[in-house]
Amino acid sequence: MNSPYSGCSVLLSLVLCAAVSPAVTVAQEQSLVDWESICRTDVCRATGHDGVKNARVSPDGDRLALHVHTKSQRGIYLQTRETGAAEFWVDGDSPVWLPGGEAIVYRHDNNLWVIAVGSDEPTPLTDDKHAVRDPRPSPDGTQVAYYSPRSGYQDIWLVDVNGTSKPRQLTDASMTLEEARFVHAWSPKGDAIAYFSNKDDYWSDDLWVVDTATGQERRLSSEFMGRAEPAWAPDGSRIAAYGSAKSDFWYGDLTDIFIVDLESGSESAVPMDVHAMDIGRVVWSGDGEQLYFPRHERGEIELWSVPLAGGVATRVSNMGGMIHAYDATPDADSFIFVRSTPIRGREVDHLDGSGGQVRQLSNFSTEWPDLTEPVEISYRSWDGHYIQAYLFKPPGFDPDQEYPTLVQAHGGGTNSYFNGLNLVEQRMAQRGYVVLAINYRGGSGFGRGFQDMAINDWANGQARDAASAADFIRQQTWSSGKVGIYGYSYGGIISLAAITRVPEAFDAAVPMGGIYDFADAYETADRLGQLFTREGHGGSPQQRADIYAVSNSVEKLEDVQTPVLIMHGEADARAPFRQYEMVVAGLEKHDKEYDSRSYPDEPHRFNDRDNRVDMYQRLEAWMDSWLKP
Repeated sequence: MNSPYSGCSVLLSLVLCAAVSPAVTVAQEQSLVDWESICRTDVCRATGHDGVKNARVSPDGDRLALHVHTKSQRGIYLQTRETGAAEFWVDGDSPVWLPGGEAIVYRHDNNLWVIAVGSDEPTPLTDDKHAVRDPRPSPDGTQVAYYSPRSGYQDIWLVDVNGTSKPRQLTDASMTLEEARFVHAWSPKGDAIAYFSNKDDYWSDDLWVVDTATGQERRLSSEFMGRAEPAWAPDGSRIAAYGSAKSDFWYGDLTDIFIVDLESGSESAVPMDVHAMDIGRVVWSGDGEQLYFPRHERGEIELWSVPLAGGVATRVSNMGGMIHAYDATPDADSFIFVRSTPIRGREVDHLDGSGGQVRQLSNFSTEWPDLTEPVEISYRSWDGHYIQAYLFKPPGFDPDQEYPTLVQAHGGGTNSYFNGLNLVEQRMAQRGYVVLAINYRGGSGFGRGFQDMAINDWANGQARDAASAADFIRQQTWSSGKVGIYGYSYGGIISLAAITRVPEAFDAAVPMGGIYDFADAYETADRLGQLFTREGHGGSPQQRADIYAVSNSVEKLEDVQTPVLIMHGEADARAPFRQYEMVVAGLEKHDKEYDSRSYPDEPHRFNDRDNRVDMYQRLEAWMDSWLKP
């Protein structure tokens, strides 16, 4: 291995030797968005960054319970919708209103608490050594259902709101321990709870219902893979759920809405000309005849509606940006959104159910210096198809000057790069780079035909989309000719795949937290990683060896010509640490130009802020060393 940091100490080579680019003065550096601030949230690359993390509207629509997280403000705030006045209420997160609107249940220190409006003295409901999550009060306000892993599974537990009884386990082995992506829902009468489970089939996410008095469990669906949170019809006769048919590909962010009839047992997708995005739950109108749901299109998310019977879906909101969460009053006559834009963090916006313009209600998010609106463009890729991208330009961009450029590959694979607040790309633009964030084939927001283009071809055509972006960049008058690529998770997969399949495309690469041999990951990843891998390749490695060979980048490391910095968490179960070790061994074997950094005890989503900061400082320093003069 040949390191470009030959004049720096081993420990501080990346951080200190390239801490300030030659093109940026110390004074200018101090005015930029800094990595310590960017990585203050739990994911540096998270769209939206800080501000309001979640919001709940009271049943009467008059008050909001806001979970706020910024540098100077953390906890739950109580806000009056009409006046906009917001005051700190209590430390915690995950607030949910009791049905009468007189109090909230929330989480603090991994336990559940209840606090009344006007009070500053909460009452504890649980004393659990495990991380409880997603409290949901019963319709009569006497009990709270929540998830706890104390049984060794993600199971639903019940506790009385008055705190007089001990919690009791309701479901039995409902979901694999690490699968915390599902939420449950009470029936309108309070006699049952709907939830998703894989207890009958490891590979399925079926809709189940449990009797809250007897604990008797019953599977309701078998034809689709459920997601997020089920939603009962007002009369309790049916349940709406996001999902993908098991006979289809497991589409990310482009789901159908399935209606399960509890009396007949039927399960069918609502026929409509668009697809939903599985944020929160489907919202029913008060009369049960209309459904509301988020929809993702070309990097932006809006609220849509469709009749229960199906037909033409119509757009309700016209906001732009990204919806991170949303809520509605019980009769769906008022909606609130946690939303970010390219230059605004996560705030609460309100929209009347009758339509009109949104109104911003909160003002918590950090105001960042010198942010620029990215430009939406398309470029022609290797096979003639056009790929959408967001172009970030440095402040004061001059088309007559030359700039080094970075291609950003988003994570998720079947997800997308969203046009909300993206501080990693803003930071790199402020450092003098043009950044092109690409929505390669297989991602959401462009129709299922576009997603289908990556089936049985993971990391191949997608990597060539990234390489085509580098070709497009070098054709621009402002290009210095130097182009790098970076990404985390599936973005890490694309970053390494691109330099193994089109070796001449990039001048520097930083893959982070990726999977580089899916056949190996199929055996060692957590359930979601295995499910994702199995769906993307159409079966197991034994069944589809030829398809797994297409996505394998480890076997192609001999072709690498690009200097590579690879980074990974050593406790990663989603993209197992063994993936990093195989790549490092292969780069060393073939005597490639590379550097590597792993982080002890860090899972796929890093816990330690200092490690998050270190990773992105190293990314920036690596790009500076290879792309800047």
